[in-house]
Amino acid sequence: MKAEKNKKTGKWDIQYRYTDWQGIRRKSMKRGFDTKREAEEWLREFLSVKAVDFNMLFEDFVNDIYYKDQATRLREHTMENKHYLIDLKILPYFGRKKMNEIKAGDIRKWQNMMISKGYAPTYLKTMNNQLSAIFNFAEKYYDLSTNPCKKAGSMGKSKADEMKFWTKEEFNQFLDSLMDKRVSYISFKILYWTGIRCGELLALRPMDIDLDTKEMYIRRSLQRLKGKVVITEPKTAKGIRTIAIPDFLVADIKDYLSSMYELL
Repeated sequence: MKAEKNKKTGKWDIQYRYTDWQGIRRKSMKRGFDTKREAEEWLREFLSVKAVDFNMLFEDFVNDIYYKDQATRLREHTMENKHYLIDLKILPYFGRKKMNEIKAGDIRKWQNMMISKGYAPTYLKTMNNQLSAIFNFAEKYYDLSTNPCKKAGSMGKSKADEMKFWTKEEFNQFLDSLMDKRVSYISFKILYWTGIRCGELLALRPMDIDLDTKEMYIRRSLQRLKGKVVITEPKTAKGIRTIAIPDFLVADIKDYLSSMYELL
């Protein structure tokens, strides 16, 4: 297991042997490192990963391996949501079971227990996806033989049942009840006519609204993370967008902004 420089590419390659979780000895090679040190550091990390023993408890795999990997790749808010769901809905049931002893039947029993609690179909689907993601991760990167969730099948539904929306008349009737609550009135009117999210509304600044071009620039979102209010970028690139504002809403926003004392 020694790194050697490839004369053709000028990069460093390293051959290595390892024992997978089933006790099988394997040989492989990793190519394309810029330095010998990078190759050797990669191998040390790889071997520590391959040393995972699936006799380990499910909760140990999740806490010591899965969470640490995901934390480097996901946004803080996404990780907080993942923790909330896994820690409350999955770990209490599977935590003390060994990874290689969890079978499709165990998944089905857990699914039936969750279904009996009356959760919404879309929430059930989300829970199942999170559990399956953990086993997919173990299967792909740590050579777990199979993902038991695949054999067990899914639960819930990807799409919610038909949603009911207010008509324009119903919304206007609601607005009439807010006439003496200026902040609520303008807030709900912006939400209704622009379609932005509550977090995006709460993160809006005067500089994000151009009353001359009649445009609103969505660049930020307000969220609560670990009990603290923080401003973050939208989750995806599509979340950064420019929205046209109708004339009547421009007039309302202008009137509201002009009433603010020492607006920053």
